[in-house]
Amino acid sequence: MESPRPDDGPDQPDERENAYDLLQRGHALLEGRHYAQAAIVLERADRLEPGKGSILEALGRAYFNSGQAERSRATFTALLDVDPSSHYGHFALGQSLKRLGRREEAATHLRLAVALSPGTTLYRDALDRLG
Repeated sequence: MESPRPDDGPDQPDERENAYDLLQRGHALLEGRHYAQAAIVLERADRLEPGKGSILEALGRAYFNSGQAERSRATFTALLDVDPSSHYGHFALGQSLKRLGRREEAATHLRLAVALSPGTTLYRDALDRLG
């Protein structure tokens, strides 16, 4: 039996994993409402492909839905650094900021989401609920 290498800890990605497969697994876990497990898988994808918008969006959703508002805020901020015109990124950052009690900042991002995608009732409803 081969002894493990020192860098084979639980937080090290398996060499056979790739970011695309991890992203697909993460999406499946999100669809199944296994948010904490999705976050773990998507964190591995993010380590393999840092700064990739699709991974950051899914990871932010996993954090938000697993009750990790500060991590979701940071992840959606990173998404907007990559793609400042992401209407979903602004919406999700607004929702994260709202959950953190930062209502004025939340309103700014929700307004931007509405401006970038005026036909999306989800964004307008979130802004209206914020008051």
